[in-house]
Amino acid sequence: MRFLWPEALWFLLLLPLMAAAYVWLLRRRKRMALRVADLGLVRRAMGTGGRWRRHLPPAVFLLALAMLLVAAARPTATITLPSMNETVVLAMDVSGSMRAKDIEPDRITAAQAAARAFVAEQPPSTRIAVVTFAATASVVQPPTHSREDVLAAIDRFKLQRGTATGSGVLVALQALFPDLEFDLHSFNPRRAAPREADRTAPLGEAGRGGKAPPKPVEPGSYASAAIILLSDGARTTGPDPLEAARMAAERGVRVFTVGFGTAAGEIIGAEGWSMRVRLDEEALKGIADITRGQYFYAGSAEDLKKVYETLNAKLVFEKRDLEVSALFAAGAAVLLLLAGGLSVLWFGRVL
Repeated sequence: MRFLWPEALWFLLLLPLMAAAYVWLLRRRKRMALRVADLGLVRRAMGTGGRWRRHLPPAVFLLALAMLLVAAARPTATITLPSMNETVVLAMDVSGSMRAKDIEPDRITAAQAAARAFVAEQPPSTRIAVVTFAATASVVQPPTHSREDVLAAIDRFKLQRGTATGSGVLVALQALFPDLEFDLHSFNPRRAAPREADRTAPLGEAGRGGKAPPKPVEPGSYASAAIILLSDGARTTGPDPLEAARMAAERGVRVFTVGFGTAAGEIIGAEGWSMRVRLDEEALKGIADITRGQYFYAGSAEDLKKVYETLNAKLVFEKRDLEVSALFAAGAAVLLLLAGGLSVLWFGRVL
């Protein structure tokens, strides 16, 4: 447990002083009681349970004060809660390197199988979009609740040359925010057909109705959506993936990245050219770190299946740091009522 205002905990030192004051008052009352002629009458009036009864309400009261002071320090706790993700975007690498057969039967077939299994495990309330990227990126399936449409989009993957990982991130982001467009060449957000009133605004600030783009938010704070990006090779064209990740981070969208392929890679060729395809793990890790997502490595079809199972668990249930001050305050209120009620019931007065 952590505290947002830990300085408030210093006030807990007042509780021992209050306890000492309570003991002093008891001793003073005892000295005054010695002046009573018949102490037996006092003892009989208190009964056998009088000793512990008279101490219980003040003890409960002090415990309630302690809980209130802890609440004032604004405690936070890591709690596992159902995820609020309403939309998940699958950004899949369909570059020519995905035809490599170092993973049986080949990388693209294994990736499609794992993606289909992932889709099948998503709750019905979650919308799923599919983005593919090679030299360019495109939305092959906008966000939808229809699992049949998503699976059909996955089955339609066609391999192309080039790997524009940054474009994959940006187009996936555009699938979540359709009102935004991205200039993949200059890497600046823009709006289509700006109005005359917007023509004097700097690039990236013109918007529909003269509105500026939304202000940056805390990375990872947008709980309504997430992007899962799978790639098996290094970027060869398109925007810088880390710059694209920063744009996603400014909108609070987390990007979970999956590196797919063997460490040694494989030499592939077609139409008279050949090249060794290797995985750029550093770039994928950087994307995940910037957006507060997570990076996973899958070196086989079975590994990829396990990665998607892990991602499914993370998207359905996730750990969050939540402030629990209200719980402590509510507990303190209950204890205060208990202390006052016992005091009235047993002694006819409030503490």
